[in-house]
Amino acid sequence: MVTLRPAAPGTSVVACNTCRHSAEAREDGAGARGGARLAAALRALQASDPAYAAVSVEEMPCLFACGDFCTVHLRAPGKVGYVLGRFAPGDDAARAILDYAARYAASETGQVPFNEWPAGVKGHFLTRTPPEGFVVA
Repeated sequence: MVTLRPAAPGTSVVACNTCRHSAEAREDGAGARGGARLAAALRALQASDPAYAAVSVEEMPCLFACGDFCTVHLRAPGKVGYVLGRFAPGDDAARAILDYAARYAASETGQVPFNEWPAGVKGHFLTRTPPEGFVVA
């Protein structure tokens, strides 16, 4: 049974805290899941840098992107959403994700021009989801 809990309003990065560490390993050498490590890095960076004040970090078990690893869902009301994955869990990935999320938060529809994408998110987009009540034209 799924239990829903309220999340912060506005733009958020939802990290899968049960994701595999990598394509080859479920956990790292210390027994930690990659998703849990990535979620912790995202939370720490978001809390330490006012540049990310417009983006909340949430986490939940399993985004059902199990063919990939270290996945996040970027979402905001009325904006196109994205699922990104295949990150190495840590500070570099967290910074790239939050840098992109800050640009996403500032955008009107969720589309960030490619020339503004941080290098660390390129090649990590898995899906694009339309906002409720809309499809992309």
